[in-house]
Amino acid sequence: MTFRAPVRDIAHALTDLAGVEALLNSAHFPDFDADTLQAVLEGAASLADDVIAPTNRAGDQVGSRLENGKVIAAPGFTEAFKAYAEGGWSGLAASPEFGGAGLPHALATAVFEMVSAANMAFGLCPLLSQGA
Repeated sequence: MTFRAPVRDIAHALTDLAGVEALLNSAHFPDFDADTLQAVLEGAASLADDVIAPTNRAGDQVGSRLENGKVIAAPGFTEAFKAYAEGGWSGLAASPEFGGAGLPHALATAVFEMVSAANMAFGLCPLLSQGA
């Protein structure tokens, strides 16, 4: 089964149900507009669909292991996490002052939902950083 993030449904939930439209071009989020919302959702969907979801089966079947005091991640996890980190996905809602994108938490939460839906075990990795 192939995972496909439901971008249209998520955009609808954010704009029509959650009221994110009130944040577009607001003083708190001056660089956040409808195009940015759509581009972030589409980029996150591409990452979730093409990079993270393919690691799901290997994570279940092979898993991670401790070998000589070193954790060996499931196949594909290291590369997927590198793509996640280099894409700046963990910093979507972080202040630009600290290297983040300064976008609304609602959008960052929607992105995290795509990541978790694509591979819940993988989604736990960046969750640790958010908690810290």
